[in-house]
Amino acid sequence: MFLHNITYSIEHNSHDEWLTWMKETYVPQVLATNLPIGNRIFKLLTEIDNGGVTYSFQFFFADMEDYQTFQNDYAERLAAEVERRYKDRVFSFRTLLQEV
Repeated sequence: MFLHNITYSIEHNSHDEWLTWMKETYVPQVLATNLPIGNRIFKLLTEIDNGGVTYSFQFFFADMEDYQTFQNDYAERLAAEVERRYKDRVFSFRTLLQEV
């Protein structure tokens, strides 16, 4: 199994609207691709004060082929929508982990 993790840090003043949009729009759009087999959202509790709130959005893929299909066909468009909506208010980075 593979875990595609996207860590987001969002400004405090945009946090509530952003989190609602992510849960109600972004996550359903990712899951609608029928490639992830599950997802989780976690809020970081131990972080340096960076002027925002940090979350880990996790999407699980059964195999590398499904992950690659997601990356090739959907990831850029979905990430661009987050960037378009929240521009300078959100920072993100992505990691890929493999279950051992």
